[in-house]
Amino acid sequence: MSKDLSGAKWFKSNFSGASKDCVEVAFLGDGVGVRDSKNPTGPALVFTPAEWSSFTASVQRGRFDRA
Repeated sequence: MSKDLSGAKWFKSNFSGASKDCVEVAFLGDGVGVRDSKNPTGPALVFTPAEWSSFTASVQRGRFDRA
């Protein structure tokens, strides 16, 4: 299923600085869009609010930290 993201308000983290290697996020009301900032017209992933909350909680706990 595809979702119309043409009106989405995309943003990058304040921590990304001038880096071009990051993702952009858009809060869509019924989901969260994620896309590559280097390819804004390319594909995007859309997660449910519960999936996004689970992911960000895991990031905060260090679940994806490199060894």
